[in-house]
Amino acid sequence: MVKLSKRLQHLADMVSKDTILADVGTDHGYIPIYLLETKKIQKAYAMDIGIGPLQRAKEHIAECGLGEYIETRLSDGVAALCPGEAKTILIAGMGGGLVMHILSQGEKVVAAAEELILQPQSEIERVREYLYQNGFVIDKEDMVFEDGKYYPMMHICQNRAEKKEFSYSTEEWQIIYRYGEHLLQEKHQVLYQYLLYRLEQYEQILSGLEKQQDTEAILARKAEVDKEISCIQLALSYF
Repeated sequence: MVKLSKRLQHLADMVSKDTILADVGTDHGYIPIYLLETKKIQKAYAMDIGIGPLQRAKEHIAECGLGEYIETRLSDGVAALCPGEAKTILIAGMGGGLVMHILSQGEKVVAAAEELILQPQSEIERVREYLYQNGFVIDKEDMVFEDGKYYPMMHICQNRAEKKEFSYSTEEWQIIYRYGEHLLQEKHQVLYQYLLYRLEQYEQILSGLEKQQDTEAILARKAEVDKEISCIQLALSYF
């Protein structure tokens, strides 16, 4: 049986039982293989824009004898997927800008899915803002620390009867976009570790800046760092 890394295992755990999965940017195809081997899902589409990664996925799928259940498709985002073909769309391991591009370009396919699982590697704040501003409902979040890196991930449910009403201040939205509503509310310990790590980093930066002459550029940088520290301290108040 395929053994997943901590990051991939947490993503696989977010996938609903008995679903049909589209794994966008599948790379080696490990997640769909694991989910079929554990009989958690019915079927999967392993999709990638790269011929090389898709070929590797095909080879792994064949080695595991799962060619009947996992179909590989060369695809730019979800372009090779028809609306309704997949109940679950997983987009992980790519930059936040690309994640948002895939969601917007594949709007009809995305809208027809029951759930999305996203793990952007960058621009997390922008991705969360995009989701909230476009009516997506983030109902679960997780975060793992692996090989010296922090990986936030989110589950979006698209078949809820009612959309959630929000009553956050501008300041609260700022930290929700940055750090995640559910991670903050659940006092997620990996987020806590991340906040302490970032606070130490910014305090060191500020200490270095304090030793320099107050030029216009230095003052501007100090203001930026002060703002970051304030956001982290507000987030830490949840704990």
